[in-house]
Amino acid sequence: MRSTEIKRSRRWVPSTLLLVASLLAAAAATVPGCKKTGQSNPDPQPPAQVEGPPKVRLYLLSTVAGALEPCGCSKNQLGGLDHLAAFVAAEKSKAPNSLLLAAGPMLYVDPKLEKSHATQDAWKAETIAAAMGDMQLAGWSPGYNDFASGHDALEAQAKKAGATLLSAEVRGGTGTKLYDVGGVKVGVIGLAEPKGPMGNVPEGVTPQEGTPADRTKAAVASLKKEGAQLFVVLAALPRGAALRIADGVPEIDVLAIGKPLSQGTTNTPQPPPQMIGKTLVVETANHAQTVSVVDVYLSGDAVGDVTLADGGGIERAAKIDDLTRRINELQARITSWEQGGKVDAKDLAARKEDLTKLEAERSELQKEPTAPSGSYFRYRVQEVREELGVSDAVHKTMVGYYKRVNEHNKKALADLTPPEPAEGQARYIGQEECSNCHLEPQEVWEKTPHAKAYATLQKDFKEYNLECVSCHVTGYGKPGGSTVTHNDGLQDVQCETCHGPGSLHAKDPEKKGLITLKPDPKSCVSQCHHPPHVEGFDPVAKMDLILGPGHGK
Repeated sequence: MRSTEIKRSRRWVPSTLLLVASLLAAAAATVPGCKKTGQSNPDPQPPAQVEGPPKVRLYLLSTVAGALEPCGCSKNQLGGLDHLAAFVAAEKSKAPNSLLLAAGPMLYVDPKLEKSHATQDAWKAETIAAAMGDMQLAGWSPGYNDFASGHDALEAQAKKAGATLLSAEVRGGTGTKLYDVGGVKVGVIGLAEPKGPMGNVPEGVTPQEGTPADRTKAAVASLKKEGAQLFVVLAALPRGAALRIADGVPEIDVLAIGKPLSQGTTNTPQPPPQMIGKTLVVETANHAQTVSVVDVYLSGDAVGDVTLADGGGIERAAKIDDLTRRINELQARITSWEQGGKVDAKDLAARKEDLTKLEAERSELQKEPTAPSGSYFRYRVQEVREELGVSDAVHKTMVGYYKRVNEHNKKALADLTPPEPAEGQARYIGQEECSNCHLEPQEVWEKTPHAKAYATLQKDFKEYNLECVSCHVTGYGKPGGSTVTHNDGLQDVQCETCHGPGSLHAKDPEKKGLITLKPDPKSCVSQCHHPPHVEGFDPVAKMDLILGPGHGK
């Protein structure tokens, strides 16, 4: 048990070592190149910590919000729980004593489930929970979305994940938990104030008295009595409210922030880390695009709660984050230019040179700085991408989910038909009928990925998945178009996706205004090619990939 709060860890040095050090210092006075007696000599600094595996590693996630994996429209996209699980497993030898924690909505993209999606979304929540269980999620502070299927379902998913619901407001949850991680006692405090868009509180939530900072102070005091050495706060709160906790409770070592409520599939980038006093504040990109990694190194005499020095440089980490963002944007642009073939070769070479310089600058910053003395932490951001590999266990769980959804939706939505067009409104007629008059464009189209769009779903058991199918068929949900189960003749991304429904044009080809002759490239972005489906999509450059003789060229 700890009797006093230690504000700075000290290194214990045996008296025999002090004697040897004194003799060596005396001898150094007679050695050429050493400072002689009488010269100014700064106070000797304790030796830097010899680094091995961190004493504790924290993996921190924010606002996963129903993200199982990104769409496969482009290579090596951000996200994918099978890739995250592969990373955590691969790092086990480097950091055997680790703790995975999360803040904010975990299970659902939106706080309210659509009736047609409810079963699929509930099964996806189960799959996310199972994946988190495989990664040994220790606990998370839930957001409002997590109550979309009700409190009982939330408790069931937490149990499936093997994780503690860290919030005193949530029935069945707890405001604090002490974890023994490799012999280090880590006190984790969960703060969640789940509220809907109109400020409504879900069933199973009882608001607590006092401000989040006041509740955190009380939680820290309680955990100190249990012997906590490190303090981590998981705050599913508005960012401003979360930052005020760090201002008011200086004992916190790490504050991880997640959103209290999330809506929609838009991806948000990772905010830069910051230090508030001694507290490291982190928030990852949503949808499991990134994970924050905090490695804690404790000096040999560290007892009780400790103060951690910044061993990596938060400013340095922020620069690395910014460089990574710029590198990703430039890589996406270069790829589009190379595929489109319209950019001047000199301009392309210049941008590649810029990319090389940025990568070299990042590489230099990523070199491990000299370890400080005493106890300290190192912080980094890990992007979650295909290149991390695949966890077989999590991937198997995901495939099982896709097969289950396919079988269910095929039957449950068998009678789901598209709305009928209004009188005088065109309907979709399909590629085959278009090709009767437009054979050259048909031949160009057959060589594009658009012609195989539906097959990419079929091979992965996703053709009846409501999250996927709309961008792989033509006229989805539109009058006279298609649905998840009624798309014969409209499978794949056909002519009418860009040019509009063609029935009236087919009847009167000479009449103007019945079809879109030159689609705006940005229409691709508004319909499908936007996050989370793709990163850095350049519609102008990409448009060139679907053109050819008789079709724009």
